Amino acid sequence: MKQINFVVIFVIALALVLFGIENTEPVIIHIAPGLDVEAPLCVELIMAMGIGAVFAWVFSVWAQVQGYFSVGKQVQQRELRIQQLEEDVQRYRVELEEQSLLLPAAQRETEDGDASGAYAQ
Repeated sequence: MKQINFVVIFVIALALVLFGIENTEPVIIHIAPGLDVEAPLCVELIMAMGIGAVFAWVFSVWAQVQGYFSVGKQVQQRELRIQQLEEDVQRYRVELEEQSLLLPAAQRETEDGDASGAYAQ
């Protein structure tokens, strides 16, 4: 993948150099009323591409920062859900213990071993 990136960057740089060699005529850019800049066309276009690249990089960093915040929210939601499930498990354990106390015959049979022997035969 690094070789492909290198080839793409090399081709773009070569195209910019060839473009710059062919377009050296001065042109005027009207930035604001009363503010004009005169420079060779190739310089102006290369500067415009550089500014565009910087904006693309800033947008990429901003998108990554937003991704980190959304991951943090998802982790918090999952931790809250895990805590709720642990509370449910604890509540179900208490309910099972309470129900086992209500069934004394089942406890006696398991303590004596009679029930397991009856099913084994």
